[in-house]
Amino acid sequence: MAVILNIETSAASTSVALTAEGMVLAHQEDMDGRNQAALLSDYVKYCLDFAAEKEIALDAVAVSIGPGSYTGLRIGLSEAKGLAYALDVPLIGIDTLKLLACQVMFTKENLVGDEIFVPMVDARRMEVYTCAYNFSLEPLMERMPLILDENSYENILEMGRTVLFFGDGSDKARTVINAVNAEFIPDIRPLAIDMIALSEQAFARRDFIDTAYSTPYYIKDFQATKPKKNIFGESC
Repeated sequence: MAVILNIETSAASTSVALTAEGMVLAHQEDMDGRNQAALLSDYVKYCLDFAAEKEIALDAVAVSIGPGSYTGLRIGLSEAKGLAYALDVPLIGIDTLKLLACQVMFTKENLVGDEIFVPMVDARRMEVYTCAYNFSLEPLMERMPLILDENSYENILEMGRTVLFFGDGSDKARTVINAVNAEFIPDIRPLAIDMIALSEQAFARRDFIDTAYSTPYYIKDFQATKPKKNIFGESC
């Protein structure tokens, strides 16, 4: 199995994990806010120092490429690109929604195999970035931005199977979705230690992204907020 440095900065956390053969060899993570710019390089150094001390050669760098925080995704991908180029190893891009689904698959007990997994990344107001997967991570609903209302996921819920909602956008969904087969799982967030299955699968398939020209998967274009003006016509 490959030795992979996994980087996750798509949400309000920063995490890095050195993994091999389905195991976490070293990792660092911070859950206290969007501190990616301040912490990421130190976390990467910690894992690379561990690898050097154990004389472990890195085979690839994997990074979560979205959807998620515009700033966080840019920071993570820039760091990953620089590492992959400097170390002359391939770069792997991990879909953040699949990452969230994998975490639920590996941590939730009593799954029967016909559940539908609905990851939700918080966007503005009542909007989320979302999709739906079956147990094989085959899409039942394509990735999209979605403004939540009482009719959201109607076609998915009408299948009659248990639908698992999770991610930092699921709290908003809980306020408008009342179906009996809807289950909301709290405290699911993207972390580097949960990237193992997806990054190792991508490496085995030689499914790499371009080190120079790859970009984050935003789903929607970034929209900057126009500065407000005070009574004197000055930007504030």
